[in-house]
Amino acid sequence: MCSLNRVVLLSILALVLVWPGTGISDNIKVGAAINLTGPASTWGQFHAKGQQDYFRYVNETKGGVAGRKIEMILADTAYKVPEAVAAVRKFAVQDQVDMIATWGVGEGLNAKPIIQQHKIPTINYSTGWEILESPIGYMYLPFGSYRLDCEAVLDYIRAIHKGKEPPKVGLLTYNNAYGRSIHKPSKEYAATNNINIVAIEEFPPQTVDLTTELLRLQKSGAEYIFIQMLPAAIIAAFRSADRINYDPPFLGTWTSTDPDFFKMGQGLIRDRLRIQFPGGLPADKNPGMKVMQELWKRYKTVDKFDASYWEGVAVAMIMERAMIRAGEQSKEINRETINRAMESFRQEDFGGLIPAVTYTPTDHGASFSARMVQVKEDGSYKPLTNFYVPGKEKIKLVK
Repeated sequence: MCSLNRVVLLSILALVLVWPGTGISDNIKVGAAINLTGPASTWGQFHAKGQQDYFRYVNETKGGVAGRKIEMILADTAYKVPEAVAAVRKFAVQDQVDMIATWGVGEGLNAKPIIQQHKIPTINYSTGWEILESPIGYMYLPFGSYRLDCEAVLDYIRAIHKGKEPPKVGLLTYNNAYGRSIHKPSKEYAATNNINIVAIEEFPPQTVDLTTELLRLQKSGAEYIFIQMLPAAIIAAFRSADRINYDPPFLGTWTSTDPDFFKMGQGLIRDRLRIQFPGGLPADKNPGMKVMQELWKRYKTVDKFDASYWEGVAVAMIMERAMIRAGEQSKEINRETINRAMESFRQEDFGGLIPAVTYTPTDHGASFSARMVQVKEDGSYKPLTNFYVPGKEKIKLVK
């Protein structure tokens, strides 16, 4: 009878381990709190699709990680901080996830205390440098922060500027944490590098006409406009600039484009948008891009390179690598072993999809390598420079 009871007990335990709704699973769980329906949600939608597609690829072609499938639990934040915080709390307590992806700067900052309380390694999609202000525990960026973008863009302006006077730069940004993330680093870098920040204009994300802001920038004498906004607002800025016959170069961060941008921007993008893009492009023909192209063929989510989809894949790749390293180092894959594995990353190679990643217990910034690219109306991206470390390495302009 004891033997029979033991068999019954083991059978019940086996069912509990896999039974839906118990909160217990042999899968490696990843929570993703992403903007799917709020302003500029196309970015978030393709982040989610890229992350989902890569995890699906790992599950289908590699059998998951160490024989365990990766399960992604997706929550819509609608670009609202309270929704993001609630989603992260659910991931931590109810879903018992092993890793988390957060989205906007404000969302990541406000979810940070919960993440650190529950000790869950988390990658934030938006690379605000504020995310990594002390304490940095469990919060990570996938590549260089917006501080990198600021220094890279301003270095590039210096390299192309003609004339003896310092270049005059105006900042045009959202009035939220994401937009303002370029203000302080730009002012600091400009002050020590002979660049004149002549004006800063900011506006709410819902704004559809930027004529007033651009008139002020034009009046300030800004020769270059450094922008921190999402794609729909950039199109609005182009329309407003045309309305007042103002045609400076617009320089942005890697968040400037998504699939809708090229549909809305016909006749408006022209050749006036250049961005800092810290990743691989189809022209590079590297192993990382071959993986991207394999995903396009398999899942048909996109049919050509897209920056938002690219980042979703990149975040998923880093997460998978962390899981692999955790299994190798600790024989277990859970929150704590994944975090230890990430802090052991030293120049981890992702086939050129992103710069090599280094994390340490005191630095979760991933990398600090940049390059400038031209955004074309046909949806392609043309490299304008080599990869360089701002302030340390010389920019080489690509003709």
